Amino acid sequence: MKLLILSILIFATSNQINAKIYTKCELARKLDGTFSRNKLPDWMCLVKHESSYNSRTKGPKNKNGSYDYGIFQINDKYWCKVGSAGGDCNIDCGKFLNDDITDDITCAKKIFNRHGFEAWYGWKNNCKGKSLDAYSVTECF
Repeated sequence: MKLLILSILIFATSNQINAKIYTKCELARKLDGTFSRNKLPDWMCLVKHESSYNSRTKGPKNKNGSYDYGIFQINDKYWCKVGSAGGDCNIDCGKFLNDDITDDITCAKKIFNRHGFEAWYGWKNNCKGKSLDAYSVTECF
């Protein structure tokens, strides 16, 4: 019984143990070139409020039954599919739950190009129309 409980605890915490938590500057340098530098404070604010800079975040169930995945909290109803490639980004949502955020960035760019920052509630509720001084990245370059 003790072994079973220990196994469950190890499994349940393994994603968090191996998660990549980015610093603001690390992430800013990773996004620089893909996104305009003057928009990086918006991206930093968005990611802070969507995933706390954690590459392996899976959000709780949304009201419509969908889930959000990865550092940008990309939704499985539209952008990815669970278990196989699919959605508008043609990717398995599980690929957003690792430390390589290259595919996350590619999909986030597609979402942004289609909907702007309005696609993310984390940005709309916490960043839109607010001072982004705390998310400035000038010291990162």
